[in-house]
Formats: sequence, C-alpha cells, structure tokens
Amino acid sequence: MFERSRKTELDQQLPYLVHKKRYRKVREHYFCYPYTHIQARKSRGLTSKGITSGHCLQNPHTWLWALAAKKQLPLKRLLETTVMSHALESEKQISESSSNDDGARDELDVADMEKTMLGQTPFPQQLPVEPAPPLRRLDSKPPEVAKAEKEEEDTILSHLPEHEAAILKRQLDIPPVKLTYKSLYRYATRNDLLLMVLSSICAIVGGAVMPLMTIVFGTLAGTFQGFFQKTVTGAEFTQKIDHLTLYFVYLAIAEFVTIYVATVGFIYTGEHISAKIREHYLASILRQNIGYFDKLGAGEITTRITADTNLVQDGISEKVGLTMTAIATFVTAYVIGYIKYWKLTLILTSTIVAIIGTMGVLGRMMDKWNKASLAAYAEGGTVVEEVISSVRNATAFGTQDKLAKQYDVHLIEANKSGFKMKTTLGSMIGFLMCFIYLTYALAFWQGSRYLVAGDMTLNDILTILLSIMIGAFALGNVAPNIQAFATAIAAANKIYATIDRVSPLDPESDEGKKIENVEGTIELRHVKHIYPSRPEVVVMEDVSLLVPAGKTTALVGASGSGKSTIVGLVERFYDPVGGEVLFDGHSIQDLNLRWLRQNISLVSQEPTLFATTIFGNIRHGLIGTAYEHQSADEVRELVENAARESNAHDFITQLPEGYNTNVGERGFLLSGGQKQRIAIARAIVSDPKVLLLDEATSALDTKSEGVVQAALDKASQGRTTIVIAHRLSTIKHADNIVVMSLGRIVEQGTHDELLERKAAYYNLVTAQAIAAQTQAKDEAEEPILDEKDANLTVRTPVTEKAEFDYESDPNDLELGRTKTQQSVSSKILGGKANQDTPNYSLWTLMRLVASFNRQEWHWMLIGLFSSIINGAGNPVQAVFFAKSITALSLPPSEYGTLRSQTNFWSWMYFMLALVQLVFYLLQGVAFAYCSERLVHRTRDMSFRVMLRQDIQFFDREENTAGALTSFLSTETTHLAGMSGVTLGTILQVMTTLAVCCIISLAVGWKLALVCIATVPVVLGCGFFRFWMLARFQQRAKKAYEKSASYACEATSAIRTVASLTREVDVWEHYHAQLVDQQVSSLQSILQSSLLYAGSQSFMFLCIALGFWYGGTLIGRGEYSLFQFFLCFSAVIFGSQSAGTIFSFAPDMGKAKHAAAELKQLFDRKPDIDSWSTDGEVLQGMEGSIEFRDVHFRYPTRPEQPVLRGLNLTVKPGQYVALVGASGCGKSTTIALMERFYDPLAGGIYVDGREISSLNINNYRNHLALVSQEPTLYQGSIRDNILLGADKAPEDVPEQAIVQACKDANIYDFILSLPEAFNTVVGSKGSMLSGGQKQRVAIARALLRDPKILLLDEATSALDSESEKVVQAALDAAAKGRTTIAVAHRLSTIQKADMIYVFDQGRIVENGTHNELIARGGRYFELVNLQSLGKNR
Repeated sequence: MFERSRKTELDQQLPYLVHKKRYRKVREHYFCYPYTHIQARKSRGLTSKGITSGHCLQNPHTWLWALAAKKQLPLKRLLETTVMSHALESEKQISESSSNDDGARDELDVADMEKTMLGQTPFPQQLPVEPAPPLRRLDSKPPEVAKAEKEEEDTILSHLPEHEAAILKRQLDIPPVKLTYKSLYRYATRNDLLLMVLSSICAIVGGAVMPLMTIVFGTLAGTFQGFFQKTVTGAEFTQKIDHLTLYFVYLAIAEFVTIYVATVGFIYTGEHISAKIREHYLASILRQNIGYFDKLGAGEITTRITADTNLVQDGISEKVGLTMTAIATFVTAYVIGYIKYWKLTLILTSTIVAIIGTMGVLGRMMDKWNKASLAAYAEGGTVVEEVISSVRNATAFGTQDKLAKQYDVHLIEANKSGFKMKTTLGSMIGFLMCFIYLTYALAFWQGSRYLVAGDMTLNDILTILLSIMIGAFALGNVAPNIQAFATAIAAANKIYATIDRVSPLDPESDEGKKIENVEGTIELRHVKHIYPSRPEVVVMEDVSLLVPAGKTTALVGASGSGKSTIVGLVERFYDPVGGEVLFDGHSIQDLNLRWLRQNISLVSQEPTLFATTIFGNIRHGLIGTAYEHQSADEVRELVENAARESNAHDFITQLPEGYNTNVGERGFLLSGGQKQRIAIARAIVSDPKVLLLDEATSALDTKSEGVVQAALDKASQGRTTIVIAHRLSTIKHADNIVVMSLGRIVEQGTHDELLERKAAYYNLVTAQAIAAQTQAKDEAEEPILDEKDANLTVRTPVTEKAEFDYESDPNDLELGRTKTQQSVSSKILGGKANQDTPNYSLWTLMRLVASFNRQEWHWMLIGLFSSIINGAGNPVQAVFFAKSITALSLPPSEYGTLRSQTNFWSWMYFMLALVQLVFYLLQGVAFAYCSERLVHRTRDMSFRVMLRQDIQFFDREENTAGALTSFLSTETTHLAGMSGVTLGTILQVMTTLAVCCIISLAVGWKLALVCIATVPVVLGCGFFRFWMLARFQQRAKKAYEKSASYACEATSAIRTVASLTREVDVWEHYHAQLVDQQVSSLQSILQSSLLYAGSQSFMFLCIALGFWYGGTLIGRGEYSLFQFFLCFSAVIFGSQSAGTIFSFAPDMGKAKHAAAELKQLFDRKPDIDSWSTDGEVLQGMEGSIEFRDVHFRYPTRPEQPVLRGLNLTVKPGQYVALVGASGCGKSTTIALMERFYDPLAGGIYVDGREISSLNINNYRNHLALVSQEPTLYQGSIRDNILLGADKAPEDVPEQAIVQACKDANIYDFILSLPEAFNTVVGSKGSMLSGGQKQRVAIARALLRDPKILLLDEATSALDSESEKVVQAALDAAAKGRTTIAVAHRLSTIQKADMIYVFDQGRIVENGTHNELIARGGRYFELVNLQSLGKNR
C-alpha cells in the first residue's frame, strides 16, 4: 500500500488540471479501463490483493501513483499526458462499426462490473447538421503546437519497446507541411497559368481605369471654369466636351472588357485548381490505412472536402482579381494625385489612415462579437438538435418548457454579442460617412489656399479629391481579401498534409506477392496487437489460432475481448505489433494488399450500402476480380445468383424496379434484414475463398435474423469462414468455437464439447439461456386481415409467399406490397400538402414580423427618423459640392470672395460630417437592438411552437432534427430582411432619391430629367456590384455540394470501401462528377460575370451622358456652373450611393419566404396539443389499462396497417410483456399509450376513462417511458434526472432524487464520480456508457413516481453483462406499478405476469411464460429461435 504522504502530494497536483472535466477524464481513463489496470498490476508485480478493480475506484490516489511509477513519469507529466491523449481520442472518428475493437470503446465502470461500452452496438454515424466550423479549427497548427504534439506522441509511446512504438508510429505519422501562398497553385496546369497571367494583366488595367476617370472629370470641370472665365471660346468648348465625353466611353469599354476577362479567368482557374486539389485529396484519403482514420475527428474529412476546399477555392478565385484591381486602383490614384500636386495629396493621405484604422479596429471588434454570437447560437443549436432528435422523450416527460428555457439561456448570450456586433457595424458606416465629408471639407479648404497661391487649379483639386476617395475605398476592399488568402493557406495545410502522406498500408500499391492457387487457410502466430489510437491498451496478447480452409470458425466472448480485432488483422486494416498473420502459409505483410482484400469478403454488423441501385451495390463485390470485365449478361447472372444464395432474390424481384431499385443514401430505403442480405450477396458474388462475418445479425430482430442466418449458413458452405457472434444461437453448428477474454484465447472446441467443459463458453450460454425447450411444432397461421381494417384503406393483394425452407422476412412483404402504391399515395399526399400551404399576403407577413418588435416601437421610430436624416445627407452634400466648385471657379480678381465662400462651405461639410456620424450611430444602435430582439423572440417562440407539435409532425420527412435545427438558425435570421432594418434602408434610399430629384428639378429641370433617366442603370450598377460578389461565393459552395456528399459517403464507410477495394472506382465516379460540375458552372460563370463587368462599367456611360448634355446646356448659356454641378452630382452620385446602400440590405426574398414558413408554423395547431388545458384532470390513478379494438396507421404511411383490432387488458400493478417480430405493432402500442398518436378506430382506456378525454399533460404525468436509446441532454447528471420531475426543479426534495437513483441501481456509481451528481454527461450523454445512460434514464423515469411504467426494449442495445445490471434495475422499478415492457430478448421477460404475443397488428396468444411454452405456439417458436441449449 502507498503512503499517505503520496496521496497528499497528488491532492496538491490535481488542482493543476484547472478544469474539473479534465480530472474526470484522467480518472475515467485510468480507473475505468480494465486493460490498463491489468497491465499496471503486471508491470508493478502486484498481486490481485494489491490492487483490485473495486480498489482502483475507491483509492484513485493509489491508482495514479501506480501508473506514475509504471510509466516512470512525474505525476504532473502523467496528468498532462492523459488529458492530451483523451483530447486526441475524443476526436477519433468512429465510422460504420467502431474502427477499434469492441474493447475499451468507452469508460468501464469496474465497480459496477459493467463491461459495456458505448460502441457496443454501433449505429450508423449521422453527422449533425451544423454551421460551418469556426476558422480556428481549420487553422494550421503553429510550429510550437505541432512540436508539443510530437513530444506528446513520443511520451505516449515511450512505455512500449522500440520496434512496437515504430510500428504504431508508422500507422499514425502525418509529416508536417510548410505552405506558402504559391503552394496553393501546385496543381495548376500550363493553360491555367497562362489564363491567370492574362487575367492578372486585365485586373490591373481594370483597376487603373477607375482613377483615370478622375482626370477626365477634373479636366471637364476645368473646361467649364475656362468657359465661364471666357478663356475658352464656345466652339473650342463644344469640341473639348465632345472629346472628353468620348474618353468616358472608351474608359467604359476598357473597364467592361478587362473586368470581364479577369473575373471569368480567375473564377475558372480557381475552380479548376481546387477541383484538382479535391481529387488528389480524395485519392490520398482512400489510400490511407484505417489507423489514420481512428485519429481523425468525426466529420473531419467532411469538413476538409467541403468547407476547407471551398476556403482554398475562395482564396485563389475572383478575390485574387479583386485584390489586384483594388491595389492597381490605389496605386494609380496616388500616382495621379502626386503628379497633380504632391502637397495636397500628402495632406489628404490622413483620410486613408483614418479609414483603414477605423475599419481595422472596428472590423476586428465585429469579428470578435460575431464569433461570440455564432458560438452561443451553435450551443443553442446543439440543445435544439438534442431535444428534437429525442422529441418523444421530451413529449413523454412534458419537459418542453424546461428545455425551451435551456435554449433561451444561449439565445440571451447570443443576443448580447449580436447587439454589440450590429451596433459596431452601424457605427463603422457612420465613421466612414463622416470621414468622406471631412475629406471634402479639408480638400476644399486647403485646396482653395493653394489655388489662391497659384500652386494649382480647380481641375487639380477635383482630380486629387476624387482620386484619393477612390483610392482609399479601394484599399479598404483589400483587407477582407487578405483574410481570405490567409484562411486559404491555413485550410490547405491539413489538406496537403494528407495528400503528401505516404500510407504504410497502401491498397493501390502493386508491391507484394499474389498466390496462384488460394486455399484459404488463415493462421495467427503469437499475435500481439495495440491500436495506434490507444497505445496504452494492449488489445491482444500472444494469440495463436488456426482457421482451416473451408471450415467455419466462430469467435465469441464479452465486449472488448478482441474478436473484431482478428477480423481487422486478417483484412490487414492494421499491422500487429508482435507475431504474424499468415494466409496459406505466407505472411500477409509480404502479399499484395489489394489482392489480399479481393480474396476476402467482409459482412459487418451495420452493412453499408452506397447510394446506387441494388444491382450496382452487389456488383461492387466484383471490383478487382476476374469477373469485373465480363459481359453485362454474365455480370447480371452472377449478381442474381449471389442474391439467390443470400435469400434476397425474391424480395428484390417483388420491388417495382427490381434490381434497378435505388437504395437511397446508406441504403435507408431498405429494412435492416434486406440491407444485410444485399451485403451478403455483395460479399459472395465474387466467390471469395474467405468470408468474415462480424456480428452480421446482432442488429436484427429474431424473425429477420432467421432469414439472414439461413443466408449466412448457405454462403459459408465450402469457404473459410470466421464468424463473430453475440447471439450464441447463431454459431452452434460452427466447426470450431473460439472463446476469447481480455485479448487472449481461453478455450476452443465444438459447441457440445465446450458445454460439457462447463467453463467460459458454458457461462456465456447460461447468461443468454432461456428457461425451457421442447420440440418445435409447425403451426399453420391463417393470414390476418380484419374486415373493419379493410374498410379503412383498400389494400392491394399480397404477392403469394414463395415456399422456402426459411422464415420470410416480414419487411419483404411490406416492401413488395406497398412500393407499387407508394408513388400513387405519395402523389396524393404530396398534392394534399401543397394545397394546404396557404398563401399569405405581404401585409399579413409584415404584421407578423412587426408583432415581434411591438415592444420596441419607440426604438423603431428613432431608427426610422435617423434613416430619413441619413438619406438627406447625400442631396445636401450635392448642394455643398456645387457651391464649393462655383466658389473655386471665381476669377483671380475675386480671390477674397473665393476664400471666404470656400471656408464657409468647408465648415458646412464639417457640420454635415458630424450630423451624419450622430444619426448613423443612432440608426445603428436602434436597429441593432430591434433586430436582435426580433431574432431572439422568433427563435424562442419557434422552438416552443415546435415542441408543442404532436409526434406525427416530427415523423414527416421534411421535419427531421437536422432540418428543424437549420430552420431555427437560418430562417429566423433571414427574417431581419422584413424588419425595421430593411424599412430603414428603404426609407433612406427613398429619401436620397426623392430629395435629389426634387432639388435638381427645382434648380435645372432639363439636365435633371436626363440624369434621372439614368437612375435605374446607376442604381442597378451600385446594387449588382456587391450582389454579384456575394453570388459568386454562394455559387461556388452550391456547385460542389453533390460531389462532396458522394465523397463523404465513401469516406465515412472507409472500411467497406477498403474491403471491397473500391478506391479507384470511387475516385473515378468523383472525378466524373467534378468534370460535369465544371462544365455546367462555366456556363454560369460566363453569364454572371457579364452582369458584374456591366455594373462596373455602365457608370462611366451615365457620367458621360450627364457631362455631354450638361456641357451642351452650358454652351448654350442656359445653365450656370452651380446648376450643372448640383443637378449632376445630386442625381448621379446620389443614386450611386443609394444603390450601394441597397446592396447591404438583407435579402427581402428570403425574408418573405422565412416569414411565410414561420407564419405557417405558428398557425399550426396540433391534434394532440401539449399546450391544451382541456380534458379531465385526474387526482390519482390505479393503473388499469384496456385497448378495445384499436386500429392504427401511421399518418406518414397511411397505406400500411399497423394495428388491426388490438385488444389487451392490463390490471393495476401487473407486469405485462409484449413480444413479436419486428414491425408487428409493439412499439406502436407504447406510443399510443403515451398518446403520441390517436387511434383511427377503437379506444384506449385507463381506469375506465378514454385517454383522449383526459387532460394531456396531467395524464402523461402519471406515466414514465424508458426507451431503447436512452436520451440524456447536455448538463449534469442532476439536471438530467430532474427533467423527470412533474414539478419545478427547486420543489424536488434531495431525498427523492437519491431514492430514484437507488431504485435505478445507479446511486453508488454516481457517488464514485469526482463530482457525483454534478458530473457533466456530455452531448447526448456521450461521457457515460450505454448501461450507465440507461440507468440514469430509469432514475429520471422513477423520480415522478409513475403509476404506469412503459419499457420499450430498454435493454436491447446492451451486451449481456450490462443487461444484467440494467434488468435488475428495471425489475426493481416495476414493483408496485403497472408495467408494459416490449422485449426482443425473451430471457428478460420470463417472469412477466402476462405475455402478449403480437403478429401483424393483433394479439395471437397470451399467457405466462410457462403456459405459452406448454401451448407450443408462436411464442414457443420465438423462444426456440433464440434458444441456446445443446444441439439435438
């Protein structure tokens, strides 16, 4: 035993782990992994008395000391290492079945003897829909971090012998990549480079054109001045005006051509190069070894291939051209300024410093607040996704309001940051407007002094002023683009690191031998294995096993015993660190990897099908074999024969499109049994010598399992077969059964031999055994079709069942029967849905939006008033501009007047600058406040209304958790487009245009009318310039969505792709998709770039028209200089600024759509309304239940009967079990009890009252539901348990919580955690194992002391060990209450008071276990299917 002083030292060290979660991680990591515990015990030479599994939890200090000593590390370093390794491990991708062996997938609670893990029954990983990840995740690691990580990795591997560490390191190593911006163009072809050179020249010329316009403008103003000062004759004047006007036309043409070529060129090359990067990345990913994927975070590949490649494309596309144009504009502007008069140009440079400084500081602040706001919304989004994906749980427990309050906490946080961000944006616009007017004031004031001194002319002043303004704003546009380039390099870092990585197990390599005549003998010799992602755990130690050719070898054992590891080693997904694996006497390391995998077929627990036809999926099994290039007819024959062998041919031919039926993404259109049989057909189509079956039937129910098992038995004949099974009944007939435990082989032999030994295998069998077995007796079942049910919906006749020696899968008939109707009924349903969508008028929608801002009406008024003042700024400026030029045009004789007038108008500009600043700030604050309140209220209200809906709302395809989460995050934000902000923008633009037109018409109506005619063009130019830039980015993202989803589908199923050697096939498909997308997007680039180039150049033509006509009027003596400049600048510049402002307005089209969607959601009143106060309120409940002739169909599948005249009675306090094949209506019965749906006919009575007459919330308070997948939410264990209470959390006594936990058999486990009830459970409870989560869910259910307890397959997702613990908790919980339990494993319900056997929506028999066994009917048949006795 270790001394107390050491314990104290540890206590001093522990605060180093600043965050409490880290301590928990260390604790879980080292107290709860049995391997680590055993290894440490061995290495320290401790006996079992020294450290026991219970001991390690009670004495964590001792345990950590043992580890620190073992690893020869200081304690602080050990803790550091652990936290780091956990951080790395939590990022690990688990795709298809867990990429690691069953072992140590989650923390084990040794004290509870719970050897279960979260990954026990892997479900298909579905990536949550989330906003694009924040930039920081994509950034390349700074060198010091990378170095620290390298050291960290070395430390983690330091306890291993050198050669073992080297093997693991080789499988994980990612060489660092040093990238420069130039590296992004690594895959540019010669044509790309030539096109980029041409585009660069055009971009630079296009940028220089803009400031050149100022020279023409200044010269024109000088010509006017000369005309009025009589230094230019009338004829000369007209000729000069015509000449200069033509310059504008030439500039317009030059601008159009150069900008068009530059835009098209850069977008095209950017797209082409990024497509090449995507292709190389996918090719590289498909070549990597499986160990590499274990280290990747979930969804990391998806992020790389979608978000990151988009970021790279963004950094090498049109932004390069825009940056070159902006820099060229800035340089040209300055060159012009300095040539004209360097002193004034230097003075006005202060403007640039002010503009760039302000944009830099405020931009950074906006970025900071925006990130904070997005982060809060993302956390809120996680809450929404968790709640909606488990909405049945929230509805059953009536926790909608509590969960909505949790969401609101995040919304309030986001609201604060959003307000700061939008206020900063408003103030930034205010400052920029202020600087513009101050520049005018400074230019005119200082310029007038130089002019009087004779240093410069009016022409020079105007040219310099306009040049500096254009140059300053051009430079402002460079900053965001620089950010895009930096981001592109950061994003490319990870991509290029993968591309450059040489895979140690490269399936595309041609190295290695290929054996001519394959027998199929597999041998493991003294194999030791450690997973590269978990180097501290030895998964397999000294395993030797011979698998003879043509025989079936079964592997059994508890979770984590190393069964799946053997499959991984035979497929050579990993290299063992010791020993060797032989195939027909050759070490598999000497064999060609692709050839090896082509001779081995794998069927895993969760079969992965690809989004193509059934024929296409089975044909994937022929890739790389001799049959691949046979004629179409021969291939079809092979595919059909494989389907017949796997018992799949008949259900496939019943489908309307037969083998050409598309299975949907991941095969979701088929049932589990059907997918599994297609996967078996795919595995055997190439007639492989070796077949690996990794728990191929564990995820199926008994009936489907029978069909699939028959197919597997047929498939394994004459082949070397390795079977892994949890259900021991499936491997009774194996030639050799190998029992594994803790990475070693404990015993092997046949089923009967091992049973006689009464050792490990016998114990496993006993754990799953069922009370009695007698001989099977066939009983002809008459088809059940109730007449009353037939009246509800007419059904098409069932295809006759073909006679086979296996039980048919009920799902086959379902699919065969309904698929033909599907299209018709879905059309009818689709038609109905369309008719139901109401058309709201714009006024109705505006009233809805206004209702959310009703409380802020005074803020709204301030904002609208400020908008009007801001809108009037431009026309007022036009008056000042015209007055200033008139003053500066005075002849030398009136220089005194010139100075005093210029000073006055400069002060006027100064006043205007301050007024604009104040009112823009006011407008910014007012609208920011209103806008944030609007979004907050809308999100909160929408979420509450969603949770109000009944379950059938969530059953619809369009209302998945992902869709509703993204609806909440996007649609509510789009609503801003119809709020006060937009109204303010419209008011501002209208004021500008109206006042400009009125002033100019009053001063000079002729020129005003000509200029007003150009307003639509000028407005359009201002608007489209910004709008098109936004469009370019959106188009780039959208174009690659489809191919990205294809790539993600392939990479998330990387084990299936690897075992089928589909790497080249996947890449070719992807390449073809990219080529198609490039062709279609080129068309769109050519068209959209026309609009952008037009918006840049048409402005020149409008100015030309104004100057030419104005010059003509001046020449005729009709207009003065003041009239001309007032009309011209008011209308042309006014409408230009109006157009620019308009482009910043939120999208009104999206806003209208969002408002309509929200209105529809708010108007939807569910049939079963959780907000309703109607119905009888029960004071107490006895718990008697009766179903009377209940008929039911799911609203989303009205053509398919589920319950057909269900009658069952439950007495108070009875424990009733519902059993039957999958899809027979058991879970539906539970759903109807919870009143998630109402039956179509018949009634459900509780205590003699029809449940639809009771108050819905009060009724549900008497019920509690424990479902198959326990639902936990982010927060502590206490928070999760309190959700079960039917009163406010503060009213629940502590004693009640403790008692509920004790009853649920989880209290001791919670107390063993460092933070006990305050332990955080992680997203969806990910920090706890399956069994632990399930017991927390039971405690939550018991907290409300329900009169009726509903258990929906509460233990089916657990392994035998955890099942015992949870079943004990359930049995205790059921005492003294009415309990209805649905069970797949019949061993869990033997002691039930009454068992009801379901078949096709009706009860076919009922009684106790012994009665039903004696009867020898349907229940007896189900028991026999799961029986595990001796072979007879």
